[in-house]
Amino acid sequence: MRSRRAPLALLLPALLGLLFLVLPLAGLLYRAPWTTLPQRLTEPGILDALRLSLLTATIATALCLVLGVPLAWLLARVRFPGRRVVRALVTVPLVLPPVVGGVALLLVFGRRGLIGEWLDGSFGITLPFSTAGVVLAEAFVAMPFLILAVEGALRGADARYEEAAATLGSGRWTTFTRVTLPLVAPGVAAGAVLCWARALGEFGATITFAGNFPGRTQTMPLAVYLALETDLQAAIVLSLLLLFVSVVVLASLRDKWISSP
Repeated sequence: MRSRRAPLALLLPALLGLLFLVLPLAGLLYRAPWTTLPQRLTEPGILDALRLSLLTATIATALCLVLGVPLAWLLARVRFPGRRVVRALVTVPLVLPPVVGGVALLLVFGRRGLIGEWLDGSFGITLPFSTAGVVLAEAFVAMPFLILAVEGALRGADARYEEAAATLGSGRWTTFTRVTLPLVAPGVAAGAVLCWARALGEFGATITFAGNFPGRTQTMPLAVYLALETDLQAAIVLSLLLLFVSVVVLASLRDKWISSP
């Protein structure tokens, strides 16, 4: 296809849009304390926030895989009344303000919530303001990314392989584990990476539902928010870590996972 020169009326807004997106990142890199970066990265507060963020994001992603993959399969393969409503409900956390999601979690899993009161009274389990609460908050906001990616992969997969397996006598579970999952494995992997990255960067629902307690619920985004009030250099270092993770995630979602026309 022969390249064409872009009209000036489109080129200028495009360049301004690019600058708008790139300049804040460039400013972050420019103001980074490069000379003291190694020492700051080993500070206890930063290491604790990084360790907790990696742990909770990984557990939240595992939870999303266990619950989200079957839900994506249900939406992609089964016709049932209200499927559009279910799909809309699944995508609500994508557009819902995270703080509202945190409030909703409190109303359900809080000590006086719909489920939380029963958990506290029957088993002594208290989810808010705990590490488990961080996992729930991250899973709530990140699961739609996984479901949408897996559902898209399922819709794009050739269903004839599943039909052939059923014809040969394979049960539904065997077909799902031996045929369907291998077919959509790249989509599951891409969705899991996006889910993990979203969980790692979650802020609003976490601080509302789990609080901001160092070593227990203070993840990296929360540590950035707290550091802005007392130590700007520490906030920049934490922001650089999150930026690095974001770049790695984008680089990992290469063509073998997501192809573009």
